[in-house]
Amino acid sequence: MGKFKDAVRRVLYPAYESRVAKFLPEDRIPGHVGVMLDGNRRWARQIGAGTMDGHRAGADNIEPFLGWCEELGIEVVTLWMLSTDNLKRPAAELEPLLGVIADVVAELAATRRWRIHHVGALELLPESIAAVLREAEESTADVDGLLVNVAVAYGGRHEIADAVRSLLLAEEAKGSTMTELAGRLEVEDIAEHLYTQGQPDPDLVIRTSGEQRIGGFLLWQSAHSEFYFCEALWPDFRRVDFLRAIRAYAERERRFGS
Repeated sequence: MGKFKDAVRRVLYPAYESRVAKFLPEDRIPGHVGVMLDGNRRWARQIGAGTMDGHRAGADNIEPFLGWCEELGIEVVTLWMLSTDNLKRPAAELEPLLGVIADVVAELAATRRWRIHHVGALELLPESIAAVLREAEESTADVDGLLVNVAVAYGGRHEIADAVRSLLLAEEAKGSTMTELAGRLEVEDIAEHLYTQGQPDPDLVIRTSGEQRIGGFLLWQSAHSEFYFCEALWPDFRRVDFLRAIRAYAERERRFGS
């Protein structure tokens, strides 16, 4: 019976995907999509595999996902791959996970399809991993393609603190006093010092695994974003799940915080 159901799915899902994609309004496609890649460890437990098997399966799903984004003309994708909180995990788990992340980022850069940009605190990472992220960004700087933000050692509160720190140092270098800065400080002044400076804010944020919280992802930038929570664990996240998320976004009336 299970094999019969699998066969039916293999026949029906492509047709269903095509139908969903066909009726997506071209003028309602998000320009920037943020994704919280959640559920790798749970996926591994469900199939009786090791934690690293789950992280590798999740890593394998990133390149197909970026291809789906390209098909729809999405311009910016932000992938939350490792939070600052994740850095507190035991070394026995963290070190192999960092290795998986370094491998997938290097592989994405090697394709020369996408422009890689790191968002996060490089200083919190081992130098070997930080070097991979810097190399990926530098080697793809001239690529005219989808901009892919890889959020590694990223935390929303940490980013805002870094932005304020950067702003204060920049103003000090100009000779400004704190009183002068306080008198003219605008929201845009802080935004110009975020990790994503110069980029549009995310229109849509997707979180997999059924969790319905943002957990500190793009806290500043997502103030007006639409959120979509998907039950699928990240390694199981399919093109049809992605298209459903885009359809849900297209059907919403955006209020931009009102």
